[in-house]
Formats: sequence, C-alpha cells, structure tokens
Amino acid sequence: MTILDTIVEQKIREVAQRKAESPISILEQSVYFSRPCISLRDTLQDNNKTGIIAEYKRKSPSKGIINGISTVAEVTNAYAEYGAAAVSVLTDETFFGGHLNDLANAVQLPIPVLRKDFMVDEYQLYEAKAHGASVILLIAACLSPKDIQRMARLAHQLGLEVLLEIHGEDELGHICPEVDFVGVNNRNLKSFEVSLEHSLGLINKIPKEMPAIAESGIDHPDTIVTLQSAGFSGFLIGERFMRETNPGIAFANFVITLKEKQNAG
Repeated sequence: MTILDTIVEQKIREVAQRKAESPISILEQSVYFSRPCISLRDTLQDNNKTGIIAEYKRKSPSKGIINGISTVAEVTNAYAEYGAAAVSVLTDETFFGGHLNDLANAVQLPIPVLRKDFMVDEYQLYEAKAHGASVILLIAACLSPKDIQRMARLAHQLGLEVLLEIHGEDELGHICPEVDFVGVNNRNLKSFEVSLEHSLGLINKIPKEMPAIAESGIDHPDTIVTLQSAGFSGFLIGERFMRETNPGIAFANFVITLKEKQNAG
C-alpha cells in the first residue's frame, strides 16, 4: 500500500464522521455561502503579482514537522503583502497537521485561498465553501475522470474554481472542460520523489486555454523563470518558505530576487 492509499483510506473515514456531525444543511448556513469567491484566474493574470501560490503547511508525511511555530495569519498575511497570487492552506490534519479552521485565518485576504486536501467526496466541496475557500484541488491520482467532472461541476455551482492536479502522462485523460487550471505535481504522491521534469515534459500536452500551474520542487527563482518560459502561469510553493524561521520574510526575499532576474531577462 502506498502513502497515497493510506491517506485516501483515512480521508474516507474522516469525511464519513464529519458528515454525521455536521450535515450539508448546517454548512450552508455559513456566512461564506453568500460571499463571492475571489478569482485565481484573475490574480494569475495580474502583473502586480508574482504568479506564486504560496502555501501554509505545518508538516508532511515525507518530511515530518516543517514548521510548528509560525501561525496561519502571520504567514498568509505576509504572502499577500509581498505579491502572492493566492495562498494554499493544507487542511488535512492526520498527515499534514492542518485543519479546516485554518482557512478562517486566511480567507479575509484580498487574494484567493486554495483549500489543499485530498478530495474524495462532494461533501468536502461544501466544507471548502463554508470555510471561505475560493479554489479547491482535485487530484487525478485519487479520482476517476468521471469523479473529476462531477465534482468540478458541483464546485462551479458553489462558485468555486477548480485546480486539477496531475503527475504523469497517464493522467492527461482526467483533463476536462469542467476544470479551470491544470497543475503538474513534480512530487510523485505514491513515492514522494520530486523531479521538475514532470512539469517540463507535460506543459505542451495541457490545453492552451487552461492556465498551467507547476507544483512542488520549486526552490529557487531561477526555476520559476525556466517554468515561465516553458509556458506555466502559476507556481505552487510550500516547503521552500515554511521551512524557514520566518516564512513571510523568506517569501519577500524570494520575490525580490525573482523580480531582479525577470527584469534582467
């Protein structure tokens, strides 16, 4: 059994329990259900921003504790201040140390918030909307193409945008008109090995009308310059900032260097 298999099994159990404790009718009473979502498509096209989706992540199955000190509010506020196109918040508790309530500390920002989790049930889309997320992640490795279509349609009905994550060429068939963005995860979710060749090898096979987002393994501004030249519009970065003592300052310095390199080019 792979790490991903273990995560999905646990997630199915967790969602069943939360459904029993807090039905959809309760989630729909949230103030966020009437609040318009902020468009990631728009912020990715904003020249005043960086295209970076900066992530808040406490730990991971492969690295253990990454940052158990910095709070969601202080980190995500800094990300927004220094030009992030969006923030990503891990809400998986068992394996990543997150919580749905972490979204509440980020959704007041003037940029979209991505709920990053392992979506296995439509109920989780209602949870995302109820807690103020604007974007949800659907992972091809966890879902069939029909699941992707069905859940993406519901997400749009709720006003959410959809980021589909793929890893290899065998998952290109999961891409459908119902998703808004295609992310290429450079990390293999079954082995957790990382290689940027996944992004560079798949970019020309992603429909041009769908903004492509490179995920994981982006440690240096030079990498973003390379990925931008290849055709990527967005860059999801997590551990690079969270493993620093002050993730916000680390992000600010990264952006300064990135702009210098972009201007020099």
